[in-house]
Amino acid sequence: MTALTVNFNSVIKLTDEQFYQLCQDNETLRFERNSKGELIIMPPTGGETSNRNAGLTAQIWVWNEQTQLGKVFDSSGGFKLPLGADRSPDASWVKLERWNALTPEQKTKFAPLCPDFVVELLSPSDSLKDTQEKMKEYRDNGARLGWLINRKSRQVEIYRPSQNVEVLESPISLSGENVLPGFVLNLEPIW
Repeated sequence: MTALTVNFNSVIKLTDEQFYQLCQDNETLRFERNSKGELIIMPPTGGETSNRNAGLTAQIWVWNEQTQLGKVFDSSGGFKLPLGADRSPDASWVKLERWNALTPEQKTKFAPLCPDFVVELLSPSDSLKDTQEKMKEYRDNGARLGWLINRKSRQVEIYRPSQNVEVLESPISLSGENVLPGFVLNLEPIW
């Protein structure tokens, strides 16, 4: 099963509030919206991908608990990106100062910002091309570091502002660089 993209724009252009309510009314479905306003219906992941994603998020969460530098989000966290898309990265992190600048209401809905750090773990149902486009979208909206982890090919694509994508073959770890200082992701349990 792959993601489905539906364009309702000729019939209705969902406001941010309507899109948020649609997501709340359909909790068993996972929606995203691209910058053109098209609705993307995401299939659930399989057990292996979900387990690996939980481990990945846990590693980031443990590091953040020790450093208290920001807020960590799992794949259920939605973000209203500056250029109009509504996305939910598999794992993400926002610097504490940026999170604290949001109002209480903004924190309860889809946060109106792009995370500083995003990870997408490619699942068997994901399109590599579409996920690469999503990673570029995060970068274009202000993400300072992004990782696209492809378990099947054992490759990691690293996205940074104003730089070409770096591709690593079968790395055993990844550095959070200056975005997540001191964080090192152990890829052994992810592969």
